Amino acid sequence: MSDPARNVHGVESAERSLGQLVAAATTEMSALVHDEIALAKIQLRQDVKRGAVGGGAFGAAGVVLIFSLPMLSFALAYGIHAWTDWHLSVCFVLSFVANLLVAGLLALIGVVFAKKAKQGKGPQKVAASAKETAAVLGNAKPHPREVQDDTVVVARSSV
Repeated sequence: MSDPARNVHGVESAERSLGQLVAAATTEMSALVHDEIALAKIQLRQDVKRGAVGGGAFGAAGVVLIFSLPMLSFALAYGIHAWTDWHLSVCFVLSFVANLLVAGLLALIGVVFAKKAKQGKGPQKVAASAKETAAVLGNAKPHPREVQDDTVVVARSSV
């Protein structure tokens, strides 16, 4: 099917020129950079989604507090009054406290999700990975090749 002495581009491995090697390295580096950018975008989207959930929970807490207070307060106050025969003003205060507890719980959920979104390390992980890749490539040295009988040996510098 395929000749093992040939590479992906159909050129024999032993006869690849410097230009072909540079072109192959450039292509691979370009693909690596594109993949790391795509990874950063995905991780940033996840952080934005977490922030949106936190903001939604804060908004829900506000909506619950605003819209439920009148109806829930009246229903709860009259219910407490019917069960206990306490003064009606005490029953209204208790119903208001119950509404505050529900809103506080929703706000607490919003805080938890906002902290998770703020602590997201997605882009920082990608940047660290890119720096690590650059450091490895910067320290790379060419591998020695076996010399054929009719080839002239040329010394390479490792700088």
